[in-house]
Amino acid sequence: MHKESGFAIIDVHGVGYKVFSSAETLSRVATKKNVSVTLWTHLAVRDDALDLYGFCEKEELEFFELLLSVSGIGPKSAITILNVASVRSIKSAIVSGDATHLTKTTGIGTKKAEKIILELRDKLDVLDSDIGEQKEIADAIDALLGFGYSRREAQDALRKVPRLITSTEAKIKEALKLLGR
Repeated sequence: MHKESGFAIIDVHGVGYKVFSSAETLSRVATKKNVSVTLWTHLAVRDDALDLYGFCEKEELEFFELLLSVSGIGPKSAITILNVASVRSIKSAIVSGDATHLTKTTGIGTKKAEKIILELRDKLDVLDSDIGEQKEIADAIDALLGFGYSRREAQDALRKVPRLITSTEAKIKEALKLLGR
Protein backbone atom coordinates (compact mmCIF):
# COMPACT_ATOMS: atom_id res chain seq x y z
CA MET A 1 0.00 0.00 0.00
CA HIS A 2 1.15 3.51 -0.84
CA LYS A 3 -0.57 6.53 0.73
CA GLU A 4 -0.81 10.06 -0.69
CA SER A 5 -2.92 13.06 0.22
CA GLY A 6 -6.53 12.08 -0.42
CA PHE A 7 -5.92 8.57 -1.74
CA ALA A 8 -4.02 5.35 -1.30
CA ILE A 9 -2.85 2.74 -3.76
CA ILE A 10 -4.14 -0.59 -2.49
CA ASP A 11 -2.49 -3.78 -3.75
CA VAL A 12 -5.02 -6.53 -4.50
CA HIS A 13 -3.22 -9.68 -5.64
CA GLY A 14 -0.60 -7.68 -7.54
CA VAL A 15 -2.97 -5.07 -9.00
CA GLY A 16 -2.79 -1.55 -7.56
CA TYR A 17 -6.09 0.27 -7.16
CA LYS A 18 -6.19 4.02 -6.53
CA VAL A 19 -8.75 4.45 -3.75
CA PHE A 20 -9.86 7.93 -2.72
CA SER A 21 -10.90 8.28 0.88
CA SER A 22 -11.40 10.48 3.91
CA ALA A 23 -8.46 11.45 6.08
CA GLU A 24 -9.87 9.25 8.87
CA THR A 25 -9.84 6.13 6.71
CA LEU A 26 -6.43 6.91 5.24
CA SER A 27 -4.89 7.33 8.68
CA ARG A 28 -6.40 4.03 9.84
CA VAL A 29 -5.21 2.19 6.73
CA ALA A 30 -1.71 3.70 7.00
CA THR A 31 -1.24 2.18 10.45
CA LYS A 32 -1.83 -1.31 9.01
CA LYS A 33 1.33 -1.82 6.96
CA ASN A 34 1.60 -5.25 5.32
CA VAL A 35 -1.67 -6.32 6.91
CA SER A 36 -4.87 -7.30 5.17
CA VAL A 37 -7.32 -4.38 5.08
CA THR A 38 -11.01 -4.51 4.26
CA LEU A 39 -12.64 -1.43 2.77
CA TRP A 40 -16.27 -0.65 1.95
CA THR A 41 -16.14 0.82 -1.54
CA HIS A 42 -18.16 2.98 -3.92
CA LEU A 43 -17.41 3.11 -7.65
CA ALA A 44 -18.12 6.54 -9.15
CA VAL A 45 -18.66 6.26 -12.90
CA ARG A 46 -18.02 9.32 -15.05
CA ASP A 47 -17.63 9.78 -18.78
CA ASP A 48 -13.86 10.00 -18.49
CA ALA A 49 -13.04 7.98 -15.36
CA LEU A 50 -13.96 5.22 -12.96
CA ASP A 51 -13.06 6.41 -9.46
CA LEU A 52 -13.01 4.13 -6.44
CA TYR A 53 -13.81 5.49 -2.96
CA GLY A 54 -13.10 3.36 0.10
CA PHE A 55 -14.02 3.49 3.78
CA CYS A 56 -13.13 1.43 6.83
CA GLU A 57 -16.63 1.66 8.26
CA LYS A 58 -19.90 0.79 6.52
CA GLU A 59 -21.56 3.77 8.23
CA GLU A 60 -19.08 6.13 6.56
CA LEU A 61 -19.79 4.62 3.12
CA GLU A 62 -23.54 4.87 3.66
CA PHE A 63 -23.26 8.51 4.68
CA PHE A 64 -20.97 9.22 1.71
CA GLU A 65 -23.62 7.76 -0.62
CA LEU A 66 -26.33 9.75 1.15
CA LEU A 67 -24.34 12.94 0.53
CA LEU A 68 -24.11 11.97 -3.16
CA SER A 69 -27.93 11.92 -3.29
CA VAL A 70 -27.92 15.71 -2.78
CA SER A 71 -27.88 17.45 -6.15
CA GLY A 72 -24.70 19.44 -6.60
CA ILE A 73 -22.65 17.21 -4.27
CA GLY A 74 -20.20 14.96 -6.06
CA PRO A 75 -17.74 12.44 -4.66
CA LYS A 76 -14.94 14.99 -4.14
CA SER A 77 -17.27 17.33 -2.20
CA ALA A 78 -18.61 14.42 -0.15
CA ILE A 79 -15.06 13.36 0.81
CA THR A 80 -14.23 16.95 1.75
CA ILE A 81 -17.31 17.06 4.00
CA LEU A 82 -16.24 13.79 5.65
CA ASN A 83 -12.84 15.34 6.35
CA VAL A 84 -14.41 18.07 8.51
CA ALA A 85 -15.56 15.83 11.36
CA SER A 86 -16.85 12.37 12.22
CA VAL A 87 -19.95 11.05 10.47
CA ARG A 88 -21.84 11.19 13.75
CA SER A 89 -20.91 14.83 14.27
CA ILE A 90 -21.87 15.83 10.71
CA LYS A 91 -25.20 14.00 11.02
CA SER A 92 -25.90 15.85 14.26
CA ALA A 93 -25.10 19.16 12.59
CA ILE A 94 -27.50 18.37 9.75
CA VAL A 95 -30.33 17.31 12.07
CA SER A 96 -29.85 20.40 14.26
CA GLY A 97 -29.70 22.66 11.19
CA ASP A 98 -26.15 23.86 11.91
CA ALA A 99 -25.10 25.13 8.46
CA THR A 100 -21.96 26.79 9.83
CA HIS A 101 -20.57 23.35 10.70
CA LEU A 102 -20.80 22.34 7.03
CA THR A 103 -19.47 25.63 5.66
CA LYS A 104 -16.12 24.90 7.31
CA THR A 105 -15.61 22.63 4.31
CA THR A 106 -13.76 24.09 1.33
CA GLY A 107 -16.21 24.57 -1.54
CA ILE A 108 -19.35 24.37 0.60
CA GLY A 109 -20.99 27.75 0.98
CA THR A 110 -24.03 28.71 3.02
CA LYS A 111 -26.52 27.93 0.25
CA LYS A 112 -25.10 24.48 -0.45
CA ALA A 113 -24.91 23.71 3.30
CA GLU A 114 -28.56 24.71 3.71
CA LYS A 115 -29.46 22.53 0.72
CA ILE A 116 -27.70 19.55 2.32
CA ILE A 117 -29.59 20.16 5.56
CA LEU A 118 -32.92 20.52 3.75
CA GLU A 119 -32.49 17.36 1.69
CA LEU A 120 -30.97 15.11 4.38
CA ARG A 121 -32.51 16.24 7.68
CA ASP A 122 -35.50 13.89 7.44
CA LYS A 123 -33.38 10.98 6.17
CA LEU A 124 -31.09 10.93 9.21
CA ASP A 125 -31.73 9.22 12.51
CA VAL A 126 -29.75 11.02 15.22
CA LEU A 127 -30.31 10.96 18.97
CA ASP A 128 -30.71 14.20 20.95
CA SER A 129 -27.60 13.25 22.95
CA ASP A 130 -25.61 13.21 19.69
CA ILE A 131 -26.71 16.78 18.94
CA GLY A 132 -25.50 17.95 22.35
CA GLU A 133 -22.23 16.08 21.94
CA GLN A 134 -21.72 17.65 18.50
CA LYS A 135 -22.08 21.13 20.03
CA GLU A 136 -19.51 20.26 22.73
CA ILE A 137 -17.04 18.93 20.15
CA ALA A 138 -17.50 22.04 17.98
CA ASP A 139 -16.82 24.22 21.03
CA ALA A 140 -13.72 22.17 21.89
CA ILE A 141 -12.42 22.44 18.31
CA ASP A 142 -12.94 26.21 18.37
CA ALA A 143 -11.00 26.43 21.64
CA LEU A 144 -8.11 24.38 20.25
CA LEU A 145 -8.07 26.55 17.12
CA GLY A 146 -7.74 29.52 19.48
CA PHE A 147 -4.62 27.90 20.92
CA GLY A 148 -3.11 27.88 17.43
CA TYR A 149 -3.69 24.24 16.44
CA SER A 150 -5.01 23.37 12.98
CA ARG A 151 -8.52 22.01 12.55
CA ARG A 152 -7.08 18.59 11.58
CA GLU A 153 -4.86 18.48 14.69
CA ALA A 154 -7.79 19.46 16.91
CA GLN A 155 -10.11 16.85 15.38
CA ASP A 156 -7.51 14.10 15.59
CA ALA A 157 -6.78 14.89 19.23
CA LEU A 158 -10.47 14.99 20.15
CA ARG A 159 -11.05 11.61 18.48
CA LYS A 160 -8.46 10.15 20.86
CA VAL A 161 -10.10 11.61 23.98
CA PRO A 162 -11.82 8.80 25.92
CA ARG A 163 -15.62 8.80 25.66
CA LEU A 164 -15.84 8.75 29.46
CA ILE A 165 -14.75 12.39 29.47
CA THR A 166 -17.95 14.34 28.97
CA SER A 167 -17.45 18.00 29.81
CA THR A 168 -16.13 20.36 27.15
CA GLU A 169 -13.43 21.70 29.47
CA ALA A 170 -12.18 18.21 30.32
CA LYS A 171 -12.13 17.27 26.63
CA ILE A 172 -10.06 20.36 25.85
CA LYS A 173 -7.60 19.59 28.67
CA GLU A 174 -7.19 15.99 27.57
CA ALA A 175 -6.78 17.03 23.91
CA LEU A 176 -4.10 19.55 24.92
CA LYS A 177 -2.25 16.78 26.77
CA LEU A 178 -2.37 14.59 23.66
CA LEU A 179 -1.24 17.44 21.42
CA GLY A 180 1.65 18.23 23.78
CA ARG A 181 3.15 14.74 23.38
